[in-house]
Amino acid sequence: MHAISFQDVSYEVTQKKILSQITGHFTKGRITTLVGPSGAGKTTLLKLCNGLLTPTTGQIHILNRAYEEYSPPDLRTTVGIALQAAPMIRGTVYDNLALPLTLKKQTLPPQKAAHYLEAVGLSKDICQQDARDLSGGQRQRVSIARTLINEPAILLLDEITSALDQAAADSIEKLIMQLNQQHDVTVIWITHNLEQALRVSDEVWVMIDGKLIQQGTPAILQQPTHQQVQQFTEGALR
Repeated sequence: MHAISFQDVSYEVTQKKILSQITGHFTKGRITTLVGPSGAGKTTLLKLCNGLLTPTTGQIHILNRAYEEYSPPDLRTTVGIALQAAPMIRGTVYDNLALPLTLKKQTLPPQKAAHYLEAVGLSKDICQQDARDLSGGQRQRVSIARTLINEPAILLLDEITSALDQAAADSIEKLIMQLNQQHDVTVIWITHNLEQALRVSDEVWVMIDGKLIQQGTPAILQQPTHQQVQQFTEGALR
């Protein structure tokens, strides 16, 4: 089953084409990484996946339903997103975790907050800590926990480890792989780090100049058969 599928999807801003006729799918229950040079359209594609942007042309299906059939709140509950900056609102860790439910005028039970903190490897004792006092790695974990509060079927990640030291990045990688394996969460992960893509991916999309150049297993990075993919990976992998 496809978690998300694109059929001839293009996206333009003021007549400038950012994405051009993207056709492909993300497999349910798998980790797919999006790789490619800066400006390839990766983040734009990710934002199309949960309705932050709307395609200019083409069709997107999410879990076999046209994305237009979802209300915005339902879509963002089904498809969660965690960003590189891991933005925090003013207040405690609990206030940040509760945000998705607060926006729906619901309350986050303290035991559920504790459960999701522990799920991302943090102590429930930090619930009342000021979010501004968190380290970069802790902020990323809280950001992921906040996204998981909605129990999304699909998790979008945009360069979430690029600002972290290697130990914190390794820890986040293991966390995402555990979430995928233990809870069958489909993961779509933008990374500029091809070594990371090889470690975590079941499948890979290579994007260049707003086009999907190739999709397949991580082997397409190690033994590229497409000239543009070969040029992109040259020197990036040892």
